[in-house]
Amino acid sequence: MDSGFYAACAGLRAQSQALDVAAHNVANVSTTGFTRQRPVLIPNDPVVLGRLSFGTGVSLQKLESLRDPILELRLNQETQNQGQLDATLGALQQAQVTFSGTNSGIGDAITRFFDSLQQLSTDPSSLGLRQGVLTAAGNLATAFNSASHHLQTQSSNLDLNVVQTVGDINTLTPQIAALNQQIANLENVHEDASALVDKRGTLIRQLSSLIDVSVIQTEHGIALTTSNGTPLVAQERSFQLTTQIATGGIHKVFSGTVDITGQINAGKLGGLLNVRDTKIPALQSSLDQLAAGLATALNTAHRAGFDLNGAAGTDLFVPPAAGGVGAAAALSVAISDPAFLAASSDGTAGSNGNLAVISAVHDQAIVGGQKPLDFYSRLIFQVGSDTSNTAADLDASQLILRQLEDQRSSISGVSLDEEAANLVRYQSAYQAAARVVSTVNSLLDTVVNLGR
Repeated sequence: MDSGFYAACAGLRAQSQALDVAAHNVANVSTTGFTRQRPVLIPNDPVVLGRLSFGTGVSLQKLESLRDPILELRLNQETQNQGQLDATLGALQQAQVTFSGTNSGIGDAITRFFDSLQQLSTDPSSLGLRQGVLTAAGNLATAFNSASHHLQTQSSNLDLNVVQTVGDINTLTPQIAALNQQIANLENVHEDASALVDKRGTLIRQLSSLIDVSVIQTEHGIALTTSNGTPLVAQERSFQLTTQIATGGIHKVFSGTVDITGQINAGKLGGLLNVRDTKIPALQSSLDQLAAGLATALNTAHRAGFDLNGAAGTDLFVPPAAGGVGAAAALSVAISDPAFLAASSDGTAGSNGNLAVISAVHDQAIVGGQKPLDFYSRLIFQVGSDTSNTAADLDASQLILRQLEDQRSSISGVSLDEEAANLVRYQSAYQAAARVVSTVNSLLDTVVNLGR
Protein backbone atom coordinates (compact mmCIF):
# COMPACT_ATOMS: atom_id res chain seq x y z
CA MET A 1 0.00 0.00 0.00
CA ASP A 2 2.90 2.33 0.77
CA SER A 3 4.44 1.76 -2.66
CA GLY A 4 1.09 2.43 -4.31
CA PHE A 5 0.71 5.69 -2.43
CA TYR A 6 4.28 6.69 -3.30
CA ALA A 7 3.76 5.76 -6.97
CA ALA A 8 0.56 7.81 -7.14
CA CYS A 9 2.25 10.83 -5.55
CA ALA A 10 5.15 10.50 -8.00
CA GLY A 11 2.62 10.39 -10.80
CA LEU A 12 0.96 13.56 -9.54
CA ARG A 13 4.30 15.33 -9.44
CA ALA A 14 5.45 14.12 -12.88
CA GLN A 15 2.16 14.89 -14.62
CA SER A 16 2.06 18.32 -12.98
CA GLN A 17 5.54 19.01 -14.37
CA ALA A 18 4.45 17.78 -17.80
CA LEU A 19 1.47 20.13 -17.64
CA ASP A 20 3.85 22.99 -16.84
CA VAL A 21 5.92 22.14 -19.93
CA ALA A 22 2.85 22.14 -22.17
CA ALA A 23 1.70 25.45 -20.70
CA HIS A 24 5.19 26.90 -21.30
CA ASN A 25 5.06 25.77 -24.93
CA VAL A 26 1.64 27.33 -25.47
CA ALA A 27 2.73 30.60 -23.85
CA ASN A 28 5.62 30.86 -26.34
CA VAL A 29 3.70 29.97 -29.47
CA SER A 30 4.50 33.40 -30.97
CA THR A 31 8.02 33.79 -29.55
CA THR A 32 10.63 34.14 -32.29
CA GLY A 33 13.30 31.45 -32.10
CA PHE A 34 11.52 29.44 -29.39
CA THR A 35 12.09 25.69 -29.48
CA ARG A 36 9.29 23.59 -28.08
CA GLN A 37 10.09 21.21 -25.25
CA ARG A 38 8.97 17.69 -24.56
CA PRO A 39 9.00 16.10 -21.09
CA VAL A 40 10.85 12.80 -20.94
CA LEU A 41 9.23 10.60 -18.27
CA ILE A 42 10.90 7.43 -17.00
CA PRO A 43 9.73 4.82 -14.45
CA ASN A 44 11.27 5.01 -10.99
CA ASP A 45 13.36 2.14 -9.70
CA PRO A 46 11.13 -0.53 -8.11
CA VAL A 47 11.18 -1.59 -4.47
CA VAL A 48 12.12 -5.27 -4.10
CA LEU A 49 10.71 -7.23 -1.16
CA GLY A 50 11.84 -10.78 -1.27
CA ARG A 51 10.81 -12.22 -4.56
CA LEU A 52 8.34 -9.42 -5.21
CA SER A 53 9.00 -6.13 -6.97
CA PHE A 54 6.77 -3.09 -6.45
CA GLY A 55 6.75 -0.11 -8.79
CA THR A 56 7.33 3.34 -7.35
CA GLY A 57 5.86 5.52 -10.05
CA VAL A 58 7.40 7.88 -12.56
CA SER A 59 9.81 10.83 -12.66
CA LEU A 60 10.62 13.60 -15.08
CA GLN A 61 14.08 12.69 -16.33
CA LYS A 62 14.70 15.78 -18.47
CA LEU A 63 13.20 18.36 -20.79
CA GLU A 64 14.03 17.64 -24.41
CA SER A 65 14.25 20.58 -26.81
CA LEU A 66 13.18 19.47 -30.28
CA ARG A 67 15.94 20.71 -32.57
CA ASP A 68 17.39 19.49 -35.85
CA PRO A 69 21.08 20.56 -35.88
CA ILE A 70 21.40 19.99 -39.64
CA LEU A 71 18.35 22.15 -40.30
CA GLU A 72 19.69 24.89 -38.01
CA LEU A 73 22.96 24.79 -39.98
CA ARG A 74 21.13 25.14 -43.29
CA LEU A 75 19.09 28.04 -41.92
CA ASN A 76 22.24 29.88 -40.90
CA GLN A 77 23.87 29.23 -44.27
CA GLU A 78 20.87 30.48 -46.23
CA THR A 79 20.58 33.50 -43.93
CA GLN A 80 24.18 34.36 -44.86
CA ASN A 81 23.35 34.01 -48.54
CA GLN A 82 20.26 36.19 -48.24
CA GLY A 83 22.16 38.86 -46.31
CA GLN A 84 24.82 39.00 -49.02
CA LEU A 85 22.29 39.15 -51.86
CA ASP A 86 20.15 41.78 -50.15
CA ALA A 87 23.12 44.10 -49.62
CA THR A 88 24.36 43.51 -53.17
CA LEU A 89 20.96 44.19 -54.71
CA GLY A 90 20.51 47.47 -52.84
CA ALA A 91 23.90 48.71 -54.02
CA LEU A 92 23.36 47.59 -57.61
CA GLN A 93 20.01 49.35 -57.73
CA GLN A 94 21.77 52.56 -56.72
CA ALA A 95 24.34 52.04 -59.47
CA GLN A 96 21.54 51.40 -61.95
CA VAL A 97 20.03 54.78 -61.09
CA THR A 98 23.44 56.39 -61.65
CA PHE A 99 23.69 55.05 -65.19
CA SER A 100 20.13 54.99 -66.42
CA GLY A 101 18.51 57.77 -64.41
CA THR A 102 18.58 61.53 -64.69
CA ASN A 103 21.77 61.68 -62.63
CA SER A 104 23.90 60.63 -65.58
CA GLY A 105 22.42 61.12 -69.06
CA ILE A 106 25.75 60.21 -70.69
CA GLY A 107 24.08 58.53 -73.65
CA ASP A 108 21.85 61.54 -74.29
CA ALA A 109 24.80 63.91 -73.84
CA ILE A 110 26.83 62.00 -76.44
CA THR A 111 23.92 62.13 -78.89
CA ARG A 112 23.33 65.85 -78.30
CA PHE A 113 27.02 66.62 -78.80
CA PHE A 114 27.15 64.94 -82.20
CA ASP A 115 23.81 66.54 -83.13
CA SER A 116 25.35 69.95 -82.39
CA LEU A 117 28.17 69.16 -84.83
CA GLN A 118 25.63 68.36 -87.53
CA GLN A 119 23.88 71.66 -86.89
CA LEU A 120 27.18 73.56 -87.08
CA SER A 121 28.00 71.94 -90.42
CA THR A 122 25.07 73.86 -91.95
CA ASP A 123 26.70 77.20 -91.06
CA PRO A 124 30.31 76.74 -89.83
CA SER A 125 30.85 80.49 -89.40
CA SER A 126 27.94 80.94 -86.97
CA LEU A 127 29.25 81.83 -83.53
CA GLY A 128 25.89 80.89 -82.07
CA LEU A 129 26.08 77.35 -83.46
CA ARG A 130 29.73 77.13 -82.45
CA GLN A 131 28.77 78.09 -78.91
CA GLY A 132 26.12 75.37 -79.08
CA VAL A 133 28.86 72.81 -79.76
CA LEU A 134 30.91 74.04 -76.80
CA THR A 135 27.83 73.95 -74.59
CA ALA A 136 27.07 70.38 -75.69
CA ALA A 137 30.72 69.43 -75.07
CA GLY A 138 30.50 70.96 -71.59
CA ASN A 139 27.28 69.08 -70.89
CA LEU A 140 28.96 65.85 -72.01
CA ALA A 141 31.85 66.47 -69.63
CA THR A 142 29.41 67.30 -66.83
CA ALA A 143 27.49 64.07 -67.47
CA PHE A 144 30.69 62.06 -67.06
CA ASN A 145 31.68 64.10 -63.99
CA SER A 146 28.26 63.55 -62.42
CA ALA A 147 28.21 59.80 -63.04
CA SER A 148 31.73 59.43 -61.65
CA HIS A 149 30.82 61.54 -58.61
CA HIS A 150 27.77 59.40 -57.90
CA LEU A 151 29.85 56.23 -58.07
CA GLN A 152 32.39 57.76 -55.70
CA THR A 153 29.61 58.84 -53.35
CA GLN A 154 28.09 55.38 -53.45
CA SER A 155 31.48 53.83 -52.68
CA SER A 156 31.85 56.20 -49.69
CA ASN A 157 28.37 55.29 -48.45
CA LEU A 158 29.14 51.60 -48.79
CA ASP A 159 32.34 52.17 -46.85
CA LEU A 160 30.40 53.81 -44.01
CA ASN A 161 28.02 50.86 -44.06
CA VAL A 162 30.97 48.49 -43.81
CA VAL A 163 32.14 50.25 -40.64
CA GLN A 164 28.62 50.17 -39.17
CA THR A 165 28.18 46.49 -39.99
CA VAL A 166 31.48 45.60 -38.32
CA GLY A 167 30.18 47.47 -35.27
CA ASP A 168 26.97 45.41 -35.36
CA ILE A 169 29.02 42.21 -35.54
CA ASN A 170 31.09 43.33 -32.56
CA THR A 171 27.88 43.94 -30.61
CA LEU A 172 26.58 40.41 -31.21
CA THR A 173 29.70 38.32 -30.57
CA PRO A 174 30.15 39.31 -26.87
CA GLN A 175 26.47 38.54 -26.24
CA ILE A 176 26.90 35.07 -27.74
CA ALA A 177 30.06 34.50 -25.69
CA ALA A 178 28.25 35.55 -22.50
CA LEU A 179 25.40 33.14 -23.28
CA ASN A 180 27.95 30.37 -23.80
CA GLN A 181 29.18 30.96 -20.26
CA GLN A 182 25.67 31.09 -18.78
CA ILE A 183 24.63 27.92 -20.61
CA ALA A 184 27.75 26.09 -19.43
CA ASN A 185 27.12 27.18 -15.83
CA LEU A 186 23.56 25.84 -15.89
CA GLU A 187 24.45 22.60 -17.63
CA ASN A 188 27.29 21.96 -15.15
CA VAL A 189 24.71 21.79 -12.33
CA HIS A 190 22.22 19.91 -14.54
CA GLU A 191 19.81 22.82 -14.84
CA ASP A 192 17.67 23.46 -17.92
CA ALA A 193 19.34 25.98 -20.26
CA SER A 194 16.99 25.63 -23.22
CA ALA A 195 15.76 29.25 -23.04
CA LEU A 196 19.34 30.52 -23.23
CA VAL A 197 20.15 28.09 -26.04
CA ASP A 198 17.19 29.48 -27.98
CA LYS A 199 18.39 33.03 -27.37
CA ARG A 200 21.89 32.11 -28.50
CA GLY A 201 20.49 30.51 -31.65
CA THR A 202 18.57 33.69 -32.46
CA LEU A 203 21.72 35.79 -32.04
CA ILE A 204 23.69 33.42 -34.26
CA ARG A 205 21.04 33.80 -36.94
CA GLN A 206 21.36 37.59 -36.65
CA LEU A 207 25.14 37.28 -36.90
CA SER A 208 24.77 35.02 -39.95
CA SER A 209 22.86 37.75 -41.74
CA LEU A 210 25.90 40.02 -41.31
CA ILE A 211 28.91 37.78 -41.99
CA ASP A 212 29.73 34.22 -43.03
CA VAL A 213 29.67 32.11 -39.87
CA SER A 214 30.71 28.54 -39.19
CA VAL A 215 29.38 27.00 -35.96
CA ILE A 216 31.70 24.49 -34.29
CA GLN A 217 30.29 22.40 -31.44
CA THR A 218 32.78 21.59 -28.67
CA GLU A 219 32.44 19.83 -25.34
CA HIS A 220 32.64 23.22 -23.64
CA GLY A 221 30.07 25.01 -25.80
CA ILE A 222 30.26 26.43 -29.28
CA ALA A 223 32.86 28.33 -31.25
CA LEU A 224 32.13 30.64 -34.16
CA THR A 225 34.52 31.40 -37.01
CA THR A 226 34.23 32.86 -40.47
CA SER A 227 34.30 30.37 -43.34
CA ASN A 228 38.05 31.02 -43.62
CA GLY A 229 38.70 30.25 -39.97
CA THR A 230 38.88 33.74 -38.47
CA PRO A 231 37.71 33.37 -34.84
CA LEU A 232 34.65 35.31 -33.72
CA VAL A 233 33.63 33.45 -30.56
CA ALA A 234 35.39 30.70 -28.60
CA GLN A 235 33.28 29.50 -25.68
CA GLU A 236 33.12 32.49 -23.29
CA ARG A 237 35.56 34.64 -25.31
CA SER A 238 34.72 36.93 -28.22
CA PHE A 239 37.09 38.41 -30.77
CA GLN A 240 36.46 41.92 -32.04
CA LEU A 241 36.91 42.88 -35.67
CA THR A 242 38.36 46.30 -36.45
CA THR A 243 38.44 48.63 -39.43
CA GLN A 244 41.41 50.65 -40.62
CA ILE A 245 41.61 53.25 -43.37
CA ALA A 246 43.73 52.03 -46.27
CA THR A 247 44.98 53.55 -49.51
CA GLY A 248 42.15 55.31 -51.29
CA GLY A 249 40.40 56.25 -48.06
CA ILE A 250 38.38 53.04 -47.72
CA HIS A 251 38.23 50.88 -44.61
CA LYS A 252 39.75 47.42 -44.51
CA VAL A 253 38.48 44.81 -42.04
CA PHE A 254 41.01 43.31 -39.64
CA SER A 255 41.06 40.48 -37.14
CA GLY A 256 43.92 41.42 -34.88
CA THR A 257 46.68 42.44 -37.28
CA VAL A 258 45.41 40.32 -40.19
CA ASP A 259 43.55 41.94 -43.08
CA ILE A 260 40.55 39.67 -43.73
CA THR A 261 38.68 41.99 -46.10
CA GLY A 262 39.12 39.70 -49.08
CA GLN A 263 38.11 36.62 -47.08
CA ILE A 264 34.59 37.77 -46.20
CA ASN A 265 32.26 36.35 -48.82
CA ALA A 266 28.78 36.15 -47.30
CA GLY A 267 26.34 38.03 -45.14
CA LYS A 268 25.63 41.73 -45.41
CA LEU A 269 29.30 42.57 -44.92
CA GLY A 270 30.31 40.25 -47.76
CA GLY A 271 27.80 41.89 -50.09
CA LEU A 272 28.91 45.41 -49.18
CA LEU A 273 32.58 44.58 -49.67
CA ASN A 274 31.94 42.84 -52.97
CA VAL A 275 30.14 45.84 -54.44
CA ARG A 276 32.51 48.41 -52.93
CA ASP A 277 35.73 46.65 -53.89
CA THR A 278 34.76 44.86 -57.12
CA LYS A 279 31.62 46.06 -58.85
CA ILE A 280 31.88 49.82 -58.27
CA PRO A 281 35.56 49.93 -59.34
CA ALA A 282 34.68 47.93 -62.47
CA LEU A 283 31.93 50.40 -63.36
CA GLN A 284 34.22 53.34 -62.64
CA SER A 285 36.91 51.79 -64.84
CA SER A 286 34.45 51.35 -67.72
CA LEU A 287 33.29 54.94 -67.30
CA ASP A 288 36.89 56.16 -67.33
CA GLN A 289 37.63 54.02 -70.37
CA LEU A 290 34.71 55.55 -72.27
CA ALA A 291 35.57 59.12 -71.24
CA ALA A 292 39.26 58.70 -72.12
CA GLY A 293 38.54 56.98 -75.43
CA LEU A 294 36.00 59.58 -76.47
CA ALA A 295 38.16 62.54 -75.42
CA THR A 296 41.26 61.15 -77.14
CA ALA A 297 39.45 60.40 -80.40
CA LEU A 298 37.71 63.79 -80.48
CA ASN A 299 40.96 65.60 -79.66
CA THR A 300 42.76 63.78 -82.48
CA ALA A 301 40.01 64.69 -84.95
CA HIS A 302 39.84 68.29 -83.73
CA ARG A 303 43.59 68.81 -84.04
CA ALA A 304 43.38 67.77 -87.71
CA GLY A 305 41.38 70.91 -88.61
CA PHE A 306 41.62 74.69 -88.46
CA ASP A 307 39.67 77.22 -86.44
CA LEU A 308 37.76 80.27 -87.64
CA ASN A 309 40.99 82.28 -87.64
CA GLY A 310 42.84 79.73 -89.78
CA ALA A 311 44.97 78.48 -86.89
CA ALA A 312 45.58 74.76 -86.41
CA GLY A 313 43.13 73.02 -84.11
CA THR A 314 44.04 72.22 -80.51
CA ASP A 315 42.62 69.71 -78.03
CA LEU A 316 38.84 70.01 -77.63
CA PHE A 317 38.95 68.34 -74.19
CA VAL A 318 41.67 68.42 -71.58
CA PRO A 319 43.71 65.28 -72.38
CA PRO A 320 43.03 62.41 -69.94
CA ALA A 321 45.80 61.10 -67.69
CA ALA A 322 47.88 58.15 -68.80
CA GLY A 323 45.86 54.96 -68.64
CA GLY A 324 42.61 56.91 -68.39
CA VAL A 325 42.45 56.61 -64.59
CA GLY A 326 40.03 59.23 -63.27
CA ALA A 327 39.16 60.38 -66.80
CA ALA A 328 35.41 60.58 -66.18
CA ALA A 329 35.79 62.69 -63.04
CA ALA A 330 38.34 65.02 -64.65
CA LEU A 331 36.81 65.42 -68.12
CA SER A 332 36.48 69.09 -69.10
CA VAL A 333 36.40 71.25 -72.23
CA ALA A 334 39.80 72.70 -73.14
CA ILE A 335 38.64 75.72 -75.17
CA SER A 336 36.21 78.48 -74.29
CA ASP A 337 36.19 80.67 -77.41
CA PRO A 338 33.78 79.34 -80.06
CA ALA A 339 36.06 80.78 -82.76
CA PHE A 340 38.68 78.20 -81.77
CA LEU A 341 36.52 75.29 -82.93
CA ALA A 342 38.42 73.62 -85.78
CA ALA A 343 35.55 73.11 -88.23
CA SER A 344 37.61 73.68 -91.38
CA SER A 345 39.83 71.08 -92.99
CA ASP A 346 41.83 73.53 -95.12
CA GLY A 347 41.90 76.75 -93.11
CA THR A 348 39.22 78.38 -95.24
CA ALA A 349 36.72 80.39 -93.20
CA GLY A 350 33.27 78.89 -93.50
CA SER A 351 34.57 75.44 -94.44
CA ASN A 352 33.05 72.47 -92.61
CA GLY A 353 35.35 69.69 -93.83
CA ASN A 354 36.78 68.82 -90.43
CA LEU A 355 33.34 68.62 -88.83
CA ALA A 356 32.79 65.44 -90.81
CA VAL A 357 36.04 64.05 -89.38
CA ILE A 358 34.96 64.91 -85.83
CA SER A 359 31.44 63.58 -86.41
CA ALA A 360 32.87 60.30 -87.71
CA VAL A 361 34.04 59.51 -84.17
CA HIS A 362 30.39 58.68 -83.44
CA ASP A 363 30.68 55.55 -85.57
CA GLN A 364 34.26 54.58 -84.82
CA ALA A 365 35.21 51.61 -82.62
CA ILE A 366 37.25 53.68 -80.20
CA VAL A 367 36.44 51.99 -76.86
CA GLY A 368 37.08 48.31 -76.38
CA GLY A 369 36.45 47.67 -80.05
CA GLN A 370 33.02 49.31 -79.86
CA LYS A 371 31.38 52.57 -80.86
CA PRO A 372 30.92 55.03 -77.96
CA LEU A 373 27.15 54.64 -77.68
CA ASP A 374 27.37 50.87 -78.14
CA PHE A 375 29.92 50.68 -75.33
CA TYR A 376 27.73 52.78 -73.05
CA SER A 377 24.60 50.79 -73.92
CA ARG A 378 26.45 47.59 -73.14
CA LEU A 379 27.52 49.06 -69.81
CA ILE A 380 23.92 49.95 -68.94
CA PHE A 381 22.79 46.48 -70.01
CA GLN A 382 25.44 44.86 -67.81
CA VAL A 383 24.36 46.86 -64.76
CA GLY A 384 20.71 46.05 -65.43
CA SER A 385 21.48 42.38 -66.01
CA ASP A 386 23.51 42.12 -62.80
CA THR A 387 20.69 43.81 -60.89
CA SER A 388 18.01 41.54 -62.37
CA ASN A 389 20.05 38.39 -61.77
CA THR A 390 20.75 39.39 -58.18
CA ALA A 391 17.06 40.16 -57.61
CA ALA A 392 16.15 36.72 -58.98
CA ASP A 393 18.76 35.07 -56.76
CA LEU A 394 17.42 36.97 -53.75
CA ASP A 395 13.86 35.84 -54.50
CA ALA A 396 15.08 32.24 -54.74
CA SER A 397 17.00 32.59 -51.48
CA GLN A 398 13.96 34.03 -49.70
CA LEU A 399 11.85 31.11 -50.96
CA ILE A 400 14.40 28.58 -49.72
CA LEU A 401 14.60 30.36 -46.37
CA ARG A 402 10.80 30.30 -46.00
CA GLN A 403 10.78 26.58 -46.76
CA LEU A 404 13.50 25.96 -44.19
CA GLU A 405 11.59 28.06 -41.66
CA ASP A 406 8.49 25.95 -42.32
CA GLN A 407 10.52 22.78 -41.79
CA ARG A 408 11.92 24.16 -38.55
CA SER A 409 8.45 25.16 -37.42
CA SER A 410 7.16 21.63 -38.03
CA ILE A 411 9.94 20.23 -35.84
CA SER A 412 10.69 22.92 -33.28
CA GLY A 413 7.65 25.18 -33.43
CA VAL A 414 4.63 24.96 -31.15
CA SER A 415 1.51 23.25 -32.50
CA LEU A 416 -1.50 24.40 -30.49
CA ASP A 417 -3.47 21.31 -31.53
CA GLU A 418 -0.71 19.00 -30.36
CA GLU A 419 -0.25 20.88 -27.10
CA ALA A 420 -4.01 20.82 -26.48
CA ALA A 421 -3.95 17.04 -26.89
CA ASN A 422 -0.98 16.82 -24.52
CA LEU A 423 -2.80 18.95 -21.94
CA VAL A 424 -5.79 16.59 -22.03
CA ARG A 425 -3.50 13.54 -21.75
CA TYR A 426 -1.49 14.96 -18.84
CA GLN A 427 -4.67 16.15 -17.11
CA SER A 428 -6.25 12.70 -17.39
CA ALA A 429 -3.11 11.07 -16.01
CA TYR A 430 -3.01 13.59 -13.17
CA GLN A 431 -6.67 12.95 -12.30
CA ALA A 432 -6.11 9.19 -12.37
CA ALA A 433 -3.13 9.52 -10.01
CA ALA A 434 -5.23 11.72 -7.73
CA ARG A 435 -7.93 9.02 -7.61
CA VAL A 436 -5.29 6.47 -6.64
CA VAL A 437 -4.13 8.74 -3.80
CA SER A 438 -7.75 9.16 -2.69
CA THR A 439 -8.34 5.42 -2.81
CA VAL A 440 -5.19 4.64 -0.83
CA ASN A 441 -6.17 7.26 1.76
CA SER A 442 -9.59 5.63 2.07
CA LEU A 443 -8.02 2.22 2.58
CA LEU A 444 -5.65 3.60 5.21
CA ASP A 445 -8.60 5.18 7.03
CA THR A 446 -10.36 1.81 7.04
CA VAL A 447 -7.30 0.08 8.47
CA VAL A 448 -6.92 2.73 11.17
CA ASN A 449 -10.60 2.42 12.13
CA LEU A 450 -10.29 -1.37 12.44
CA GLY A 451 -7.70 -0.89 15.14
CA ARG A 452 -9.95 1.21 17.35
